[in-house]
Amino acid sequence: MVKIIAAAPSLAGPLLRLHFHDCFVNGCDASVLLESTEGNVAEKDAKPNKSLRGFGSVERVKAKLEAACPGVVSCADVLTLMSRDAVVLAKGPNWPVALGRRDGRASSATEASNELPPARPTATSLCLSRYSPPRGSTSRTSSSSPAHTPSSMLSEMDPGSYKTFDTSYYGHVAKRRGFFRSDAALLTDDTTRDYVQRVATGKFDAEFFNDFSESMIKMGNVGVLTGAEREIRKKCHVLN
Repeated sequence: MVKIIAAAPSLAGPLLRLHFHDCFVNGCDASVLLESTEGNVAEKDAKPNKSLRGFGSVERVKAKLEAACPGVVSCADVLTLMSRDAVVLAKGPNWPVALGRRDGRASSATEASNELPPARPTATSLCLSRYSPPRGSTSRTSSSSPAHTPSSMLSEMDPGSYKTFDTSYYGHVAKRRGFFRSDAALLTDDTTRDYVQRVATGKFDAEFFNDFSESMIKMGNVGVLTGAEREIRKKCHVLN
């Protein structure tokens, strides 16, 4: 991962976004990595996923793992770990990743189109909002929205910060300079507005990092397949 991000620093965001889009449809089972076949159009080719990147990097890491310890680490675990490491290498928070996931055998573009928000830029923010753990407030929704910061996709959504995971996103939103409707929506609720304005001061980075980490842990455990369920793929883009 160090070599991957060093060679392509802007790939940190796309790898994180790839993980979001995988977990958003039937859980974190690496189904987003599967290629379409003659009889099936996979999630990867659904309209909301057309701009996803990072597939080649996942395959590279998986190939090295298979060479060292074949049939042990699933593609679902690889993608979850890579998304965490991408954030860390972009100077973001670290969090523990539970392992033992199995890879799903089904991947449907129709399901992806139905489950993922149709507007590409807002998908990442809505994803963590959906899986954020409740704690008596909506701060988890606010903390998930900076998925925009690392998820640069194909353009800079947070000017000057698309290669670094930080809280500058909140400064733009607090000044009503957000790019998307979901950004503006954070200012319409009293709780989320207070959270945005507090983090925007730059004095609560540790609080935000902790909130984001908790949200990522929860999302990474959604719909996990374990034990004899499904399989551990040899190559992430195709079933065994």
